[in-house]
Amino acid sequence: MKIKDLHGKSIEITDLEKALKQAENYKGYSHKDKSFAEFDRKQKTYWTDIYDKLLLLKKKSK
Repeated sequence: MKIKDLHGKSIEITDLEKALKQAENYKGYSHKDKSFAEFDRKQKTYWTDIYDKLLLLKKKSK
């Protein structure tokens, strides 16, 4: 199984459940230091996109 990230890079998924857990954790991460706010916003956008694509992949595989 493969998905494409926001940058068009192909990512191979070997363990869908594990990938979903990882993406769910990463999309909620942020730094306490507010100087990282812009970076955190971009990362949240990236990981939310990955998570949504993984959920769609799971739905299609049923």
